[in-house]
Amino acid sequence: MKQSKTTELLVGMFVAAGLAALFVLAMQVSNLSTLSQGNSYQLKARFDNIGGLKVRSPVTAGGVRVGRVAGIEYDDQRYQAVVTLLVEDKYDHFPDDTSASIFTAGLLGEQYISLDPGGSEEYLQDGSEIEITQSALVLEKLVSKFLFSKTSEGK
Repeated sequence: MKQSKTTELLVGMFVAAGLAALFVLAMQVSNLSTLSQGNSYQLKARFDNIGGLKVRSPVTAGGVRVGRVAGIEYDDQRYQAVVTLLVEDKYDHFPDDTSASIFTAGLLGEQYISLDPGGSEEYLQDGSEIEITQSALVLEKLVSKFLFSKTSEGK
């Protein structure tokens, strides 16, 4: 009888550890565990196509996370997606000719925005708009272009 209770206790602890591991994994995948608690400033960037970019996606510079995507809206006057970025205050020296590109990382295909600093002596301020942007590379468009080019070669 005592052996049965010990076994039940060990199985319960094993299940609890498994649930805790699943929770940590879910937090890592959803990016909720790395939300910044510090001060930040807001930038905007316009893209023709954002692909699968989502709110809370990382914003990086040189491979280092410097902020998060705070919001995504659609401008029906210019027919572009307007992405709001929150960049941490300690990274406040981005030149005003910085460019923003959307890339895909990892096996899960998480998309993120990469900032590439320019050479200007003036810096982006809170509320500034990044003028130079490169939209997401959409795999479906590339495949369709490839297929159409191959079918036109065959004729």
